[in-house]
Amino acid sequence: MELYVADAFTTVRFSGNQAGVALLGEGDFPEESLMRALAGELKHSETAFVRRTGDKAFHIRYFTPAEEVDLCGHATIAAFTVLRDTGAIVPGDYALHTRSGDLEIGVGDDAVWMDMAPPTDGPTFSEQEQEALYAAYGLSLTDRPEGLEPQAVSTGLMDILLPVRDLATLDRAVQNEPEVTRLSEHYNVVGVHMFCPHTPDAAAHCRNFAPLYAIPEEAATGTSNGALTYYLFRRGLIQAGADNRFVQGEKMGKPSEILSRITEDENGVKVRVGGRALITLKCELLG
Repeated sequence: MELYVADAFTTVRFSGNQAGVALLGEGDFPEESLMRALAGELKHSETAFVRRTGDKAFHIRYFTPAEEVDLCGHATIAAFTVLRDTGAIVPGDYALHTRSGDLEIGVGDDAVWMDMAPPTDGPTFSEQEQEALYAAYGLSLTDRPEGLEPQAVSTGLMDILLPVRDLATLDRAVQNEPEVTRLSEHYNVVGVHMFCPHTPDAAAHCRNFAPLYAIPEEAATGTSNGALTYYLFRRGLIQAGADNRFVQGEKMGKPSEILSRITEDENGVKVRVGGRALITLKCELLG
């Protein structure tokens, strides 16, 4: 296999969100234990194992250092950037099979765009449950913006979307990892995507936490911002057909830019997430 590390959702080296990318050609996936161990050795939040299944078709499996996940937006952007920049593919449309379903990937000269899984509304929360969610970050219900409440939403992975009233609140939130892990298990979600909407430069500034999957905080998350796109669209805060910009990773010193689009027709709502990436490392796996 060919191993790479790419910085996703950025054009600045060592910024954005790093992902491991393992190109398998047309070969089979290795044993799960090896893929999990390799993800742990690379120590990035996700590593994408990419298998070619046809001229314009691929199958990707995603591993965190702890276990396999159904879908990962930043690792997908990284994987197709690596495929393009190493000459394995040219710009165009590609089919991708994942555990979340079959998706369409649009590879441009600059950015890569990917379909999200069909949006799914998860649970809402009682006032008492909301209080516990905010308390897990040293916050209270007074930090909740008027007119917005937490909700779990999925466009591939189920996250709790947790709105806060301003950028200062987003910055001062401190995660209680054991408590967020417990809440994630209790609600059967990957983690918490905290966001401040209505910022002058973006649809939202965000922070993402998934300690249940050994990711205390993540610098850029495509699936979570896909879910947030749907959440904001349902509440009339963004419009169909427009490009949306989300900023994440600032607290980690790795500012990232995630783009999204949402469309609606007789077939329902479709969310796409896009971004740019660059290769930072090429690795050799020794036998």
